[in-house]
Amino acid sequence: MKQRRAIVSVVGKDQVGIIAKVTTILSENKVNILDISQTILQDFFTMMMLVDVTDYHDLEGLQKQLTEIGDALGLNITLQLEEIFQAMHRV
Repeated sequence: MKQRRAIVSVVGKDQVGIIAKVTTILSENKVNILDISQTILQDFFTMMMLVDVTDYHDLEGLQKQLTEIGDALGLNITLQLEEIFQAMHRV
């Protein structure tokens, strides 16, 4: 079976615990993080993660969980399949 990957992006005001809370949701759902990049620009936190969702079938449910934690923390968290992300960001 071909690996299916997705992009998780997190943007918002920097605060303690962002990485821990987002990665806990992924871990609880058995979603493996393949690559991660994060930076803080002034007071703004940005993070992009490439995750393996090959064996995960409820992406809407996972997005709902990420949105709930994002709303609680004042963050914008999105989950997109890699092929959709690439199509949307093609120059």
